[in-house]
Amino acid sequence: MSRIGKQPVLIPSGVEVKCENGILYFKKGNIEKELNTKNLVNIEIKDNQIVFSPKSDDRSDRAFWGTFRALSQNIVDGITKGFEKKLEINGVGYRAAVKGNVLELQLGFSHPINYNFPKDIKISVEKNLITISGDEKQRVGQIAAEIRSFRPPEPYKGKGVKYLDETIIMKAGKSASK
Repeated sequence: MSRIGKQPVLIPSGVEVKCENGILYFKKGNIEKELNTKNLVNIEIKDNQIVFSPKSDDRSDRAFWGTFRALSQNIVDGITKGFEKKLEINGVGYRAAVKGNVLELQLGFSHPINYNFPKDIKISVEKNLITISGDEKQRVGQIAAEIRSFRPPEPYKGKGVKYLDETIIMKAGKSASK
């Protein structure tokens, strides 16, 4: 039994949810999202809750049960609160700036890195802190991972781009020999 799948998804006020042919439609204001479950789970909408149940007792059906419940919870959270990731830049001369839909990074290479991001994702820079926000959890996390991959933190001095809550295990440098 899926612990995640058993829990209902609470629908907050202002969010409209409807289900047609295995596709869940979410709407809040002018934001519309959809989740195609491909008829792999049973869906019931009652009392401002979405309740999922597996089609059968098959292992794959039970796996989809928890997955689609988690995906629908992420959509509800995204259109109500949104998601946010913060990256920190450490290093002498390392800096970032947003120009329109382009994040310009200077990370110690001979050239600046220009990263084009989608219009529905918002990126802001304050000193050495990059804040990425949007309404889709997967896209926000993917963009944060791509920006981090340009210069991941190195273990000797800690220079590079890291998540704000990430801890870098520092290594000792070479010791002087006798």
